[in-house]
Amino acid sequence: MQNALRTIVRGVDGVNWLVGWLLAAMIMVMSVLISWQVFARYVMGNSLSFSEEVSRFSMVWMAMLGAAYAYRYGSLIAVDLLTIMSGPVLSRVLRLTVAIASCIFAYVLLTQGWAITERVASQTAPSTRVSMGWLYASMPAGAALILVNAIGIVAADFAGEEVTR
Repeated sequence: MQNALRTIVRGVDGVNWLVGWLLAAMIMVMSVLISWQVFARYVMGNSLSFSEEVSRFSMVWMAMLGAAYAYRYGSLIAVDLLTIMSGPVLSRVLRLTVAIASCIFAYVLLTQGWAITERVASQTAPSTRVSMGWLYASMPAGAALILVNAIGIVAADFAGEEVTR
């Protein structure tokens, strides 16, 4: 059982490793596009039509995936007074309760995000002419990653592993 749980944790950490690189690539794309936009507008006198939109799309995706990534490593803001004051058994119960509540939240976000994504898939973005479904797909993608990470947190807790980066 311990080996299966450790395999799950390694799989979840592998997914998060890929997401971390994806987040780094998106912030690089955003930085280059915004810098180029400023240069083109103020030095060349001609601004780009697509850079702001692509940067905005990247920022939305980074927010959704980044929140799920940060959740796995305990990097989100939290009120942990009860966990600190309680003993090891109550602390574990609280962590598992939070993970279950996160799963419920992520499931609702996943189903409703998917429904919204399907509704806006026929609309296109003004500059890039890309389907708005790609932008709204960040919501179910982030929710799915939250679910995966919640499972990883529970598996790590039962396997007796500490969450490390």
